[in-house]
Amino acid sequence: MNEVSDTDHIRGNPNADVVIVEYSDTECPFCKRFHETMKQVMAEHGDSGKVAWVYRHFPIDQLHSKARPQAVAMECAAKLGGNEVFWKYTDRIYQITPSNNGLDMNELPKIASYVGLDAAKFNECLVSGEFDGKIEEQVAEAVATGAQGTPWSIIVGKDGKKYPVPGIVTGKQIGRAHV
Repeated sequence: MNEVSDTDHIRGNPNADVVIVEYSDTECPFCKRFHETMKQVMAEHGDSGKVAWVYRHFPIDQLHSKARPQAVAMECAAKLGGNEVFWKYTDRIYQITPSNNGLDMNELPKIASYVGLDAAKFNECLVSGEFDGKIEEQVAEAVATGAQGTPWSIIVGKDGKKYPVPGIVTGKQIGRAHV
């Protein structure tokens, strides 16, 4: 797994005792549930600096052909609005998608406007191809670390030890990583 860096999308303190690196697919129904779980974890432990959440893309094209363009949209949101807007955009996708390729792709620019982005610049970014390589690198990294589905997380404890977790992370698993 590549080390967490300032090029990642991080919610919380990047130097937290526990860092959860999530590889996710926006059209995966389990990822949608996990996203809400992670928001709760961050509400309970993020403000204290104990936990950080890193989001990386793992669209599974064979199952969810709309997830990759949504990953591009999330990257465009980050480019145009920064890390905070990335998370607002991501939260909104997970909030409104019915999962399993159910999100109308016409919603992507609407979400951009909803989070305060310039729709024209956003649409230019969507078709630019600028983030195709980044997303593909994250997919390859997920697979190289053992991912066979989503969500796929790697919990990094304060001692640097890594705990791969397929599926939804539970509070018990986070506790083992010494929160």
